[in-house]
Amino acid sequence: MELEQEMVYPKFTKDMKKTHTILIPSMLPIHFKLIEGVIKSEGFKAEIMQNQGPEVVEEGLKYVHNDACYPALLVIGQFIDNLNHRDDTHNVVLLITQSGGGCRASNYIHLLRKALIKAGYEYIPVISFNISNLEKDSAFQLTRGLILKLAAALVYGEQMMYLYNKVRSYEKNKGDAMKVVEKWQQILIKQLERGKGVLYWAQKKNLKAIADDFDKIEIIPTAKPKVGVVGEIYIKYASLGNNDLENLLIDEGAEVYVPGLFGYVLYCLYNILYDDVYYGGVSKKAKRLCKLVIWYVDKLEGIIIKSIKRTKYTPMQKFKHTKDLSEGILDHGVKMGEGWLLTAEMMELIETGYKNIVCAQPFGCLPNHICGKGVIRKIKAQFPEANISPIDYDPSATRVNQENRIKLMLSIARENLDENIKL
Repeated sequence: MELEQEMVYPKFTKDMKKTHTILIPSMLPIHFKLIEGVIKSEGFKAEIMQNQGPEVVEEGLKYVHNDACYPALLVIGQFIDNLNHRDDTHNVVLLITQSGGGCRASNYIHLLRKALIKAGYEYIPVISFNISNLEKDSAFQLTRGLILKLAAALVYGEQMMYLYNKVRSYEKNKGDAMKVVEKWQQILIKQLERGKGVLYWAQKKNLKAIADDFDKIEIIPTAKPKVGVVGEIYIKYASLGNNDLENLLIDEGAEVYVPGLFGYVLYCLYNILYDDVYYGGVSKKAKRLCKLVIWYVDKLEGIIIKSIKRTKYTPMQKFKHTKDLSEGILDHGVKMGEGWLLTAEMMELIETGYKNIVCAQPFGCLPNHICGKGVIRKIKAQFPEANISPIDYDPSATRVNQENRIKLMLSIARENLDENIKL
């Protein structure tokens, strides 16, 4: 029997750089606006997709088996729905991340390519965005300059997302916090276009100015339940994936804290070191590089925290403390999906006063059900006051049922509300 000929997919070439628009799935609105600006500053055309709604889910169900991961279904559905409403489909290229790990996310790109063929868009190239040396033949390369700009965008996004969530539940004039975000997004995008705002001291200066602007916003200190959100990375952050969870919690009178993306980055880096402890085989060069990046990210985390300490708001904790909080609950060898990070973040939330927690996960995401839902009993044995509600998200889950469970968690939170306010 003859072997089937290997499928040859269209590639993103250098000639396409000025003619094709890179479409990027939405996830973290504050971060991704800056990332969009960074990619454009390198001479590419880029667009963060904003299409949402039931049409996205419907398109995803058409082309992705419903046993696949819900985030894959949503991301692919968002791509197809966007393409269905465009006239320039011959001048677009799709960008999707590949984790390179044991998560099904490593296979999203293959599911996307199959979906494009079925939908009649087989001519559209797909870019793999990864740091695992997967699919290296694309014209979209992670150059040193691009990496530094993306790192800076991540730093600014982390600080602004944290302060935005700290302020918006208490602002006297609704919308003031978003005005500060939009002002600084414009300033930072212009800086990054010119290669400014990238170096450590420039970031320190910008972070101080951003924090000062948030500190000037008039607030009305009132007693509100503090709610943390953890879970699978896409469902945790993307409003498309969690049915606009953050705004639902805000509308219900809560203050929301969503741990930032720095935690996930450092989690991935620390896992390289833990792999060497458990299994060996990690080269000395890889370990040295990993430790160097951890040191630098820790340093950046430090200037974010220092900038927030100058304000009336309590800053987040350093990740090197958070990572150890999972000890005694879940071992650092558990790393599939969000692994021990999910447990560590729940412990951090409880420690910092966010004892009401929504654990948002795709239905059937085994790592999340073990590392999130599976450890709740053990966490509550240590912290009886913890009020944790696991919420599953998938095409068959009704929004009404999800919201009712969240509202039940909030009703318990209000009963336990501590009148001593500390922002």
